[in-house]
Amino acid sequence: MDKKFRDYKSEGANWITLATGEFYPDILVDACQLYRPVLEIFGQILKTSESSQRLFLETIEVKQPWMRIQLARVFRKYVSPNTPVEMLKKKSSAQWICDEFGKGFRPITEVQKAFNSRPMPDEALCAILWEYKDRGQKGYDMTERMFELLRLKLPEYVLEGPERAGRDILLGEVFPDYPKPDRPADFVIKKDGVILAVGFARYDSDRGGAQEDDRTGGYHNASSEVLEYAKGKDLRTKVIFVNDGPGLLLGSMWNDYSYLEEVSDDIIVVTLRMISDRITEEWLNS
Repeated sequence: MDKKFRDYKSEGANWITLATGEFYPDILVDACQLYRPVLEIFGQILKTSESSQRLFLETIEVKQPWMRIQLARVFRKYVSPNTPVEMLKKKSSAQWICDEFGKGFRPITEVQKAFNSRPMPDEALCAILWEYKDRGQKGYDMTERMFELLRLKLPEYVLEGPERAGRDILLGEVFPDYPKPDRPADFVIKKDGVILAVGFARYDSDRGGAQEDDRTGGYHNASSEVLEYAKGKDLRTKVIFVNDGPGLLLGSMWNDYSYLEEVSDDIIVVTLRMISDRITEEWLNS
């Protein structure tokens, strides 16, 4: 490969893929229809709760998982904006959350007053909840297309990994005695049972500042770890980073990925549009 990821930067906008989006306020009709039942149930529980802690404990008892997660998001907005939804939706941790964070909950009377001051359904809150609906969808679309392109390019090779939503590949299940067995990867490329590449794939819709450092720093650690293991085991395993989206054009992201690729000839960074040109059998088998 004579052309490096850095060499594409001047025409970077031509090498990224833009996911489709939805227009505002067009989404409001569907958003209000979808989330009105959530707000109604939250309102019913709110009326019968003597405290914000009780409100939380009642919402977490809702059996339907999707509804419980949406109620957790509404609770967070009205009662405890500093508490992550991932924490709020864990039923087993409900009492612990009340004990540890309950003092910071907004008083129930203020929650009731705030909730009753809004229309039913609340278009603003429905629009916010709608933003969560397709979170991760762009990434799923990208990985699905990535598998299609790789199979066209490498028809005789085996590709493994979740093509949309699904459990990541853990490298401890791929390599014996891997030093960090819970290290997740998005795909592997194999031929005749030999692991030729470990891949990581992400869609960057918007990214900057500390997020840039976290992403590329984590990638640097992952690639160093994989290549060091491969060297110690006398393997030819390479590392592929498939990243796409307009976030690549923001801040120092393109340069950061360029530096990452330039650490080793066994690392390659591509967008979807670069796969057919840059990921070759010659490189995989070198």
